[in-house]
Amino acid sequence: MMAPVETREVLRCDHCSLVQFRTSNSLCRRCHKPLEIEEPEVHSAGLSLVPQQQPPAEHSGLQVADAVRDLRRMRNLSQRQLAGRMNVPRTYISKIENGKATPTLSSLERLAAALQVDISALLRDARSRQQDELAMLLSDPFLAEIAEHVSRLDGLQRSIVLNHVRELAIGRRRTA
Repeated sequence: MMAPVETREVLRCDHCSLVQFRTSNSLCRRCHKPLEIEEPEVHSAGLSLVPQQQPPAEHSGLQVADAVRDLRRMRNLSQRQLAGRMNVPRTYISKIENGKATPTLSSLERLAAALQVDISALLRDARSRQQDELAMLLSDPFLAEIAEHVSRLDGLQRSIVLNHVRELAIGRRRTA
């Protein structure tokens, strides 16, 4: 004899993330908010009767999310590694990067420390961050000197130089 199959619907609350069966009143058991976003009523002409709110074009939370993702990737860190540096769950980093969580000031300080940047770098737009990274790279006298000569190399020469630098970095020696 087969066990009965559960037919109740399982939902995750968008507000508190509690996973639960649908309640009879469709309210979350923990935060008592609606479990679903209600669809706006549509007029017979196809127009919504509920005014639609447009999100702001440049929301500061999105800038922080993009900054965290960009800086983490520039430093070749996984979300798990960054979370380990901050002593938080990996899912928290994911939520920040996806704009689903807004870090507190203390979290911003910890993020900045873990990413080895000033807290202001997390609040700047992408173009400013890229300019800062370029300025930091060119502040190294060796890289600044190489940058002067690279513009005179063609694609093949650049590739040869880059491959040679990679081999030197991993400790391989060329045998002639």
